[in-house]
Amino acid sequence: MNFTTNEQLILASASPRRKELLQMLNVPFEIVTSDVVETSVTGDTVHKYVTEVALLKARDVAKKWPNHCIIGADTIVVFNDQILHKPVSEEEAVEHLTKLAGNRHEVMTAVALILADGTEHTFVEATSVLFKDVSPQMIMAYVQTGDPFDKAGGYGIQTSGAMLVDRIEGDYNNVVGLPIATLVQKMLTLQLLKLPF
Repeated sequence: MNFTTNEQLILASASPRRKELLQMLNVPFEIVTSDVVETSVTGDTVHKYVTEVALLKARDVAKKWPNHCIIGADTIVVFNDQILHKPVSEEEAVEHLTKLAGNRHEVMTAVALILADGTEHTFVEATSVLFKDVSPQMIMAYVQTGDPFDKAGGYGIQTSGAMLVDRIEGDYNNVVGLPIATLVQKMLTLQLLKLPF
């Protein structure tokens, strides 16, 4: 589908997955990564936390690129009200995936839009994911691929981590890292995008 825009769009993310999803719009955009430390954010709920991280990223880029429309996003995996961050070791990856095995968890992506005039808009999309009751051997085999280490919760649904997933309820692309359908609706409502007819 082709959209048009009069905005100078910037995706404030280094994620190749978010880049691929945003390219579906077929409108030009730049990629500018933020230098923020995500762990500096605190929030009394997971919803508030993920929103504040997305805003932190977008605001950091907006300061350097005024008069642009900035799209910031952050994705978290939540199990039993606990955020499972990107694992930093094999041990932590195994620990995350062992918790998720045979259980349901939520993937939440917050999107922050900062318009050229500085106006801020945010939303959070949640998808429920049920893991298969995978064996410790399967978990270890996946961890040893190295795939978990740049991914919230320690798995990628768009990579071989898909073999761990039984089913999802909600937006698949949200689990990948950007709820593109909801983002498009928001951008159409804000007149940041227009349909070509």
